[in-house]
Order: sequence, then structure tokens, then C-alpha cells
Amino acid sequence: MVSVVGSGSWATALAKMLTDNQVMVHWYVRHDSIRDHLHRYKHNPHYLQSASFDTRFLTLYLNPEEAINACKTTVLAVPSAYMEPMLAGMPRSVFTEKDVVSAIKGLMPGKNLLLNEYLQNEFQFDINRYFTVMGPCHAEEVASEKLSYLTFSGLNEDRAHEIADCFKNHYINTVVNTDIYGVQYAAILKNIYALASGIAHGLKYGDNFLSVLIANAADEMAAFLRKVGILNMDVGVHKESIPGVQLLKHPYRKSANYASSVYLGDLLVTCYSYFSRNRTFGTMIGKGMTVKAAQLEMNMVAEGYNASRAMFEINKEINADMPIANAVYRILWEKVSAAKAFDELEETLI
Repeated sequence: MVSVVGSGSWATALAKMLTDNQVMVHWYVRHDSIRDHLHRYKHNPHYLQSASFDTRFLTLYLNPEEAINACKTTVLAVPSAYMEPMLAGMPRSVFTEKDVVSAIKGLMPGKNLLLNEYLQNEFQFDINRYFTVMGPCHAEEVASEKLSYLTFSGLNEDRAHEIADCFKNHYINTVVNTDIYGVQYAAILKNIYALASGIAHGLKYGDNFLSVLIANAADEMAAFLRKVGILNMDVGVHKESIPGVQLLKHPYRKSANYASSVYLGDLLVTCYSYFSRNRTFGTMIGKGMTVKAAQLEMNMVAEGYNASRAMFEINKEINADMPIANAVYRILWEKVSAAKAFDELEETLI
């Protein structure tokens, strides 16, 4: 049994993976209309309507605490901006002796904390029971059962494999690593760079420029990750190529490095795909829409918007060279003209 908290597109996709594997899902949804629609028509009325559920494997809740209490493992799939208000009224013991799987690709706004840091501060949560599910996996493609790869990260690698096995099926391949900090920061940064890609598209830059922008974004991301202590940023270097180190689990699978799907792969798909809400949001900004107008136009959250400010604040201490992320911050938060910011950015790219 697994609890899923959230009823947006990604939460719906995760619930589909689990129920397709005949895993009992205790699912918190926001409104009774969603609950009633799922019971009657077997799909979410607002997101991924093509994804059909076998409701024998669903128990639906309108209270997130009840869903969390129902299972030993909880997947949190609420946008980061709404996570703190949702958890605020819950007892500090709600996650005691439970595994938490974060499906959130954002920072806690106002606190500039990763979810695990927030849970440790507010709930005295044991980081050894914290896991993440990340990677290039658009919910729309999950709904149509197109092959996707998910990376499950956790300090307890054996338990991460057990959790990953709940999701693995004919359209989901799973990878496991222990890099909970690296995968989360990579997921946050790729959303910012997808905003930059969208802005460039909106400004009518072509594919040649976009390829240069994304290549530089990849380098910028790797440099930041190195500065915060992430160790697997080399391309072409794997554990099995190091004398005395042998990979377990699968004899032909390489160990994670920066070229892996969860780092570079997620960056590429989020920057290029028309399914990417961050790219879509950035395109609107590049075309001259205000932030408020773009937010009203979309009915989904673009995590990169709040993340751009949070990462700007975090990087004051890290001091990584991040001209692309800084340009996005200036456009969204300091109201600098997108055309002006990109004119200046052009001179920094290599």
C-alpha cells in the first residue's frame, strides 16, 4: 500500500503507475468532485483524462492526513508552493516511522529549503527514510504508456529498490541511486533553464541558439552541483571503471553520472518538450506577457518561477557562476526586459 498526496497531473501519473501494478493506493484529492468523478468514470476530470484507473485499487480521501496515516509509505506530489500550507496543521508525529517519497521538483518558497530539509526542521524527520522520484517523465507520456525512466534516490539503497519496484512496469523503467541532494537540485535548476529556453523561443531565437543555450545551461548546472558537493558530475566515468569498485544489482547497467537521465536527460526534455509547463511559461514571458498574465493563462504550476528567486538567494552563499539562471531571475523578479537580458546573456555563452 502507498499513499499519494496530490491530484495534479504528476500525482495522477504516479497513481496510475501504482494501480497498473495492482498496488493499493490511498490517494488524497483536493475536491469531492474529483473523488466522485474518479469513482464514477475512473479518471481524473481535470488532469490526464485519458488515464483510466482500476478503482479496485483506489481508496480516495479529502483529508491529506488521513491518507498519510493509512500507509507506511507516502508519495508527496503537491507543488512546492502549496506543500507548507498543506502540512502546517498536521501533528509533528505524522511522518514518524514512515517512508516519504518526494515527487516535488521545487524548493519550499520563503525558506529556500529542499523538502527533506523542511521535514527535518519541522517534523524531526529521519533522512534515512526520505526518498525522491525524479527524471525525464512527462505525465502526458505516462498516461499514453510511452516508455519512461524514473530514478529513485535514497540513502537506504535497498529500500529505494523496493519502492522503485512498486512503480516499474512495461512503460516505466527504474534506476536507483543514493544522491538525494543532487537529483533534487538538478530537478530545480532544469526548471529554471526550461524557462530560459521558453523565453528564447518567445523571443524568436532559432534552434541553433537554443542548442547553445541548453549546452551552457548544462555546464552551469554541473558547476553548481559540484560546488554544493555532488560527486557524480563527470561524464564517461562510472564506478565500474574504478579499480576495486564493482556494481551490484545489474551487471550491464552503468552507475549514475551527469549524463544520466535524472540529470542531463531531465534538463534536455524539460527545455525541448512542448509538454513542459516551464518552457510554456517562459515562451509566454518571451512573447511579452507579464508574469501575472502568464500564471492566469496556465492552469498548472511552473515550478521554475519561484525556484528562480530561491536559487538566486541560495547562490549568494554558494557563489557559482550562473549567468543563465541570473538572467531568468532578473526577467521574472526584477522586471528586466527579456530582450535586454538575453542581449547581455549572448555575450556570456560559449
